[in-house]
Amino acid sequence: MIDISILNFSKLNGLIPAIIVDSETDKILMLGFMNEQALKKTIETNKVTFFSRTKNALWTKGETSGNFLFVKDIITDCDNDSIIVYATPQGPTCHTGNYSCFGLEKNNLKFLGYLNDLIYQRKKNLPEESYTTELFKSGSDRIIQKVGEEATEVIIAAKNKSRREIIYESADLLYHLIVMLQDNDINLSDVITELESRHR
Repeated sequence: MIDISILNFSKLNGLIPAIIVDSETDKILMLGFMNEQALKKTIETNKVTFFSRTKNALWTKGETSGNFLFVKDIITDCDNDSIIVYATPQGPTCHTGNYSCFGLEKNNLKFLGYLNDLIYQRKKNLPEESYTTELFKSGSDRIIQKVGEEATEVIIAAKNKSRREIIYESADLLYHLIVMLQDNDINLSDVITELESRHR
C-alpha cells in the first residue's frame, strides 16, 4: 500500500485527485478527491473514502447505497500529487446505476490473462488435487482429446441455440485450449499477438 508521507497535498489546497479503477477489469470507475484524512480512512477501512468539496466532509463511497469500493492497491503518479486506487466495486459505481461514471461498460477479458498465468503455474508446480495438474500429468494426447470434446460440445450447444449452454461449453473450451497452449509452451499472448497482426 502507498506511503502517505510522500504525497503532495499542497497543490490543490490539501486535496489530491483519486482515480478509481476496477482491479478486475482495469476500467476507470470514477474520479474523486481525497485529503490526507480521507486517504488514511480509505487505508484503515479498506473502503474508498473521499473528501466532499460541497459538504466539506468525508464520505465513504457506498455508505448510503451499499455499493462500496473495496481497496486492492493504491499507487501514485510521478509527481506524487495524484493517485490511482485499484478497487473491487460492490455493485454499480455511478449514482445513475451505471457500472462507471464515465459510461464505460464492464469488460472482464483481463481474467483470461490471470487464467493463463494460473495454468502456467499449475504446469510448473503440479500441485496436488488440481484438475489442471491431472491434465498435464495425463499427457498431450489427453489434453488434445479434451479440446476436441469441448469444441464438439460448443457446436452442439450452438446448434441447440441455447445461450446458457453456449456460454458454459465455451468456458470449458477456452480453459482446455489454454491448457493445450501451455502444454506446447505457447502463451495466450502469443495468440493475441497473431490476431493483432492480422487486424493491422
